[in-house]
Formats: sequence, structure tokens, C-alpha cells
Amino acid sequence: MATIASRTVRPLRVGSRAFNGGRAGFSTTPAGRTTSVTLKALGLDSYNLGVYNGKWGGNGDVVETVNPATGEVLGAVQQANAKDLDDTLAQAQTAARMWREVPAPKRGEVVRQMRNALFEKIEPLGKLVALEMGKILPEGIGEVQEYIDIADYAVGLSRMINGKVIPSERPGHSMMEVWNPLGVVGVISAFNFPVAVYGWNSAISLVCGNAVVWKGAPSTSLTSVAVTKILAQVLESNGLPGALCSLAAGGADIGQAIAHDKRVDLVSFTGSTPVGRKVALSVQERFGKSIMELGGNNAIIVHSDADIDLAVR
Repeated sequence: MATIASRTVRPLRVGSRAFNGGRAGFSTTPAGRTTSVTLKALGLDSYNLGVYNGKWGGNGDVVETVNPATGEVLGAVQQANAKDLDDTLAQAQTAARMWREVPAPKRGEVVRQMRNALFEKIEPLGKLVALEMGKILPEGIGEVQEYIDIADYAVGLSRMINGKVIPSERPGHSMMEVWNPLGVVGVISAFNFPVAVYGWNSAISLVCGNAVVWKGAPSTSLTSVAVTKILAQVLESNGLPGALCSLAAGGADIGQAIAHDKRVDLVSFTGSTPVGRKVALSVQERFGKSIMELGGNNAIIVHSDADIDLAVR
């Protein structure tokens, strides 16, 4: 739902010539070979499914993502349609009912394993962030490190979700405060932090006993798929439903559906203030909960001797 530059998103027909029946080859240029190595290290290809709810699928548009610095096509992701999202939310609800019964420290152990799995892939995942979003490589790797750091925090939190024992006016009685999971948390993240924002939301949501449904920005769909693949392997190795970390790649239509759907108990949105206002109102209309991270204040100074075309891109 966040505004993105149209140059980085290219809807294509499934099975079009560009995809040779749904699968394209990598470029043979040096840049293309670098991209190929990076994607393969993350279990990605030139064409990827963008819906995950325990199994991979997708019936929406096929969208190319492009390196904003060079214009190189990095790959493509088949987005979710309305039916895909509906199925994913149903699976997430089922997973959440099971997950809430798992003791919090054991939920923390699963997040610890996710943290380790992310650390093992920090270099190729950081490279993908740099390629797809346009950050310098140290910033791309640093963003993955942010996810790792919040996972460390979440693991500790899993043993500190304490309630209170409150005195009662009735003799022989006391009141007990207990924190309960919400259910399903929807995360709508922006293109500028395609890993960290999801990580902040996901790690905390999981240790608190919630399932997570993620819609990243269409221009960074490859990163969304790569992160989800890493998490899915951890869940599968623990015999847990993959729908705990669901993915529904898509555009504004998918974001709007998440905001309106009563099955999503909390919506965490990161993006522009105008869009965030619409999301907040949609969630409030159904008496849902929301977290809004809106706007930005990062200025860029461009000197007269700069390459203006490159700076604008």
C-alpha cells in the first residue's frame, strides 16, 4: 500500500515471452551473474511464487523487481490475488490457535532458531536488499542484523511476559493479570526497510503467541520471499505450521484487504501518512487494533556537479 516508484514494478502476463512459460533465465552479464549467485544462495530463481501459508503458491500478477541504480531486472514474483489472501488468512487463524497454547519460552526457542538461520544467510540476504532496494551493501547487511538483534530481544522477552497479582477487596481473593495473544497480526511494510520492519513486528508477535501475515512492498518482493523461505525452513524443521509466518506478496489491493479483514486482529503499517490514515480508518471501522509508522524526514543534498539522473533514481 505504500507509494513506490512505478519504474521498479512491472506487471507481466503469466507465461509471457519474457518468462518462457513462467521461468526466465538469468542475464549473462557480470551484474546478472552476481544476481544469480545471490538469489541461488537464498533458494530463489528468476521466477518465484509469492504466497506462502504452509505451501507456496500465487495466482495474481507476475511482477518484476528492478535494481533502481542500474535498471537491471533482478527477478520476478507471482503476487497474491484475493483468493490467495483469503486462504492464507484462514490458515493463519488455524495456526494461531495452536501456537497460543505453546509455552512462551518454547516459542522463544523457535525465534532463536530463526535468528540463527538469518545469521547464516546475512551476507546474501544483505546483498539482495542492496540490489533490490538500492542501499549500499553495509546498510543492506546492517538491516538484516537489525532483524537478528530484535530476535535476540524477543527470545529474552519470551521468559519475561509477566502479569501482576492484584489485591482484592474480597477476603481470601486476589486478581491475576494475564497477557493473551491477539491472534493474527498483519504486517504491511514499505520498500525502504524490506527486512527490518517485518523483523521487528514478526519476532515480537511470534513470542507473544500470534501468527503473522506479511505484505511487503511490490518493489522488494524478492526480499520478502527470501526472508519467508528462511523462516519457513525453521518452522518445518520444528514440525510447526508454516502459516505462522505467512506471506501474501501484492499491491494496494492486498493491503486494503488486510486492513478490512476482521480476521486480522492487529495491522502494523509502515508507509506514507496519507495511506496510513486510510489504513487506520479501515481498521478502526471494524474496531481492530493498529500500529502506524508513518512519514519520513530524511533529506538528500544533491550538489550541482552530481549526476542528476542517477540522484533522482
